[in-house]
This record gives sequence, C-alpha cells and structure tokens, in this order.
Amino acid sequence: MTTLARGSDTLTRDALTVLQPGFTGTTAPDWLLRRLGEGLASVGLFGRNITSPEQLAALTAQLRTERPDVLVAIDEEGGDVTRLEARSGSSFPGNHALGAVDDTELTRAVARELGRRLADCGVHLNWAPSADVNSNPANPVIGVRSFGAGTELVARHTAAYVEGLQSAGVAACTKHFPGHGDTAVDSHHALPRIDVDADTLDHRDLAPFRAAIEAGTRAVMSAHILVPALDPDRPATLSRAILTDLLRGTLGYEGLIVTDGMEMRAISAGYGIERGSVLAVAAGADAICVGGGLADDETVRRLRDALVTAVRSGDLPEERLADAARRVRELAAWATAAAGTATAPDPEVGLRAARRALRVTGGADFTPLTEAPYVAAFTPVANIAVGAETPWGVGAELARLLPGTRTGGFSGEKAGEEALAAAGQRRIVAVVRDEHRHPWMPAALDTLLTARPDTIVVEMGVPQAPARGALHIATHGAARVCGQAAAEVITGAV
Repeated sequence: MTTLARGSDTLTRDALTVLQPGFTGTTAPDWLLRRLGEGLASVGLFGRNITSPEQLAALTAQLRTERPDVLVAIDEEGGDVTRLEARSGSSFPGNHALGAVDDTELTRAVARELGRRLADCGVHLNWAPSADVNSNPANPVIGVRSFGAGTELVARHTAAYVEGLQSAGVAACTKHFPGHGDTAVDSHHALPRIDVDADTLDHRDLAPFRAAIEAGTRAVMSAHILVPALDPDRPATLSRAILTDLLRGTLGYEGLIVTDGMEMRAISAGYGIERGSVLAVAAGADAICVGGGLADDETVRRLRDALVTAVRSGDLPEERLADAARRVRELAAWATAAAGTATAPDPEVGLRAARRALRVTGGADFTPLTEAPYVAAFTPVANIAVGAETPWGVGAELARLLPGTRTGGFSGEKAGEEALAAAGQRRIVAVVRDEHRHPWMPAALDTLLTARPDTIVVEMGVPQAPARGALHIATHGAARVCGQAAAEVITGAV
C-alpha cells in the first residue's frame, strides 16, 4: 500500500490518534517515537516490554519526552492476567478471588494499590476490569477473570474496582462490552456467538456495565462477539447498533470506546485488520487496540492509511474519525492531569485478599506438612490472554516454606500415572486449573486419590468440580499470592 500522507495534515493525524499500537523491546523504537511526533497519541504495553518497575518508568519517561501527553495503556488485570509481573506472577489476586471474598472495600483497595503501582511507572490507562458475568462454566477465556456468575455480585465489584483504580489516577477500561461471559469459544481464535434474548442480556450482562458507567469509568472495551439479539450481522466491535445505539444511546456512555485487539481471529479472520478497524470506528469505536501480536511500524502505517482512504472514499465520515480522535485526546488530557494523584501504599493488600479468598475443605482433620512434598501440576493449555510465560501453582511457594519440594507438570490421559511414578514416596500435592473443563484432569485425580488417598488437591481455576482429597483448597485464581496463601495452609504457616 502506498503511503497516503506525510503525517502533517489533520486527517492523517486523527487517523494516527485513534490507534493504540504495541511494539517489541524494553525501550521505545525509533519508528514509535517518530509516530508520536506525527500524531500518535497512545501506546499499548505488554509483558514483553517490561522487566522491572524501574525499567518501565524509564520507558514511559522516554515516550513522554517525545509526547508529554501520550496515553500509555496496559492490560494489567492482576491475578492470572498480569503484565507488570508476567515473569513472577501477580502480587494481586484476580477478580474471581475478589468476588469470592465479596467485600467491595477490599476490591476497591486492591484496585487502588494496583493503580498506584501503575501510576508510579507512568501508566495511566488500564484495560481492566473485566465486567463479564461468567454465566457459562465452560467459558475458555474469561473464567477467573470474572468476579463471578452472579450479575449483582459482578456489578458491585466492577464499580468498586473502577472507583479504586481511578482514585489512583489511572483510567479504567471496563470490558468486554456487551459481555463475554456466556461464550464457549475464545475470541482470540474464532468468533463466539451468544444466543440469548435481549431481556436476558439486559438484566444479566449489561448490568455490570451500567454500574461501571455510573462509577465513572473513563473507557469501555468492546468484545469480539456476535450477539444476534442486538445485531445479527456484525460482531459487537463492528456494530453501530451495539456501540452507538446501545452503549452511547441507551446507556448514555460518553467516555472512550476501545476495541479489543484487532489482530484476534474473531475479527482478523473474517474482516482483516484494515477493514475491521474502519468498520469499528464507523460503528462508534474511538481507539483501535492492536499490538498484542502485530507490533511494528508497518501495522501502524497500514491502519493509518486504511482510515485515511476510508474517509476520502466516503466509507468513513470524517466527522466520526475527528470525534474519535477528540475523545482520545480528552482522555489523554485527563490522564495527564491525574498523574499527580497520590494514594498511600498498601503493599500487603494483595496477599490479604488472596488469604481471604481461600475455600478450604477437609481442614478439620488435616495435619500440616513438615516434609517436602511432590507437587503434581496438571497443566492445561494457557489461553492467550493469560499467556504461557507467567508462572503459576504452589510449587515455588511450598519450596520456600519446605526446601526440597519438587514439582512436575503433567497433562493428558496418562497424567495420573506419570505423576504417581514421579512422586515416589513423597506426599503429593495435586494442582489443577478448571478441573471441570478438562476431562483428563478428574481422571488424573481419580488415579492419584485411589492410590494415594492422602493427596492434597489445590484448585486454582473456577471451583466447579466437587471438593475431594485429604485437603481441598480452592484459591479462585492462579496468581502468585494465591499460591502463597495455599502454601501457608498446607504447611500451617498461618
């Protein structure tokens, strides 16, 4: 594609302004700095860009040297989905653990501390929280990212999270509108479809977004899902009926509308990222998130030129693009003004929350371990939102409390037999994640518990399967602090 503009005219600057691209590396590449000078207003960060808080602060300072009001965004949900601590596991439990505690003041405090840490590093837009009601237990992509399966529970904790995060000067981006909880397909891989009537959607899925809007959420992220009751033809991200008529009109939302990642297969496979981006802005989206997988200057150029071409051909009204760019700049101005917001540090709030989220079965007759066990981690394939690079489980925390602890990962039909053989005579701690979604997991536990009834079971996903084992601990998430809290119970450290 031929470059259509030099980057100085208003149309081209607006096209760049609505993009939220990513990049590779831990310092800003030259092409990104150049685009910031040409009009790019936002940058998205991922785990690949971060090695430490100090490095992240230096990176965001580098970006602001080129553009002082640049909007730096990140996907930092806490819990299973962490970018700040992608290499170590999060210091905060995720939404499902907070919903299990059901203390909105705690949720507010966790979000405030997470926001404080982001703000200290120069990040002022967080693509969180998930306001999805996890109504389908088989959901492969939401799960513990949701506060729970109850609409009212999710609504009140979504509002508390938004308030806590924004009190630290970090804009919340409530997702995934109009609700990704009743899906059995991961939109990273294909287009999910939700076949329920409009009344069900209104009372079940939209309520948490109403609560977020009332709480003042500065941004809302669209879902790449088909909801025929709202629009039979186009996914929510590309639907004017959903983004403009419903979100802007019926719900009265005035803030920034951000798309989920446009390279996700739910959009890219059927529309391509260029056409998809044009359709999204035309439908009412203000910011195009791209960069989780496509993270280079060529992607920025392609999307910029697609938007410019669409305006010039009449496929995208110029005033719609200008309005989208205005909303991006308004949020950037808010973030710049809010950057001085100070909140008192609360470094232990995440661990306190993780401890309160535990649900322990069989504890009355349990004797804490004093000798190093064998940890059998029954490992499912990680969804893309979580990523495979983030460690999870209880092995590292048990090794800290009981030196000599050994860990092995197992999956598939032979997982139980292989774990038994690897454990030898050691006491076994079996760790599962969403046992109810993976038929081989309960079979593996059957094998272990038949041979070794004293096996301890730790469920680090959504606890749908019956509790069993000499001790059963449901952590409601796989963050590092969830593993720490479980290890404390197993060893009697608390």
